[in-house]
Amino acid sequence: QVQLVESGGGLVQAGGSLRLSCVASAQTFSNYAMGWFRQAPGKEHEFVAAISRDGSTKLYADSMKGRFTISRDNAKNTASLQMNNLKPEDTAVYYCAAAGIAYVSLAPRQRQGYDYWGQGTQVTVSS
Repeated sequence: QVQLVESGGGLVQAGGSLRLSCVASAQTFSNYAMGWFRQAPGKEHEFVAAISRDGSTKLYADSMKGRFTISRDNAKNTASLQMNNLKPEDTAVYYCAAAGIAYVSLAPRQRQGYDYWGQGTQVTVSS
């Protein structure tokens, strides 16, 4: 069992930045690809970004490319999401997720590819 705890959400004005962090309880954090998803009120879960076990592969949803950056620190059991130039439509609850996969350079885009989920952190962007 892996527990994930997100932090870093909050209220920010449009154009501002936030950095989300996700700390995992896994003994071997590097065994897991990590992803970020979000869910806005009344909408489906949406893929945001993912990073492979070794950090060599980083994937982003089209609307986040150039604004969001995913990273990980395997020594600190932490995955992060730097969000710049935030827009009101980025308002959502953001969830981190961990995928136990064999290939070190793969990162799933689909929710079904992830085994463990955090409780989420609220991000609100005001116009």
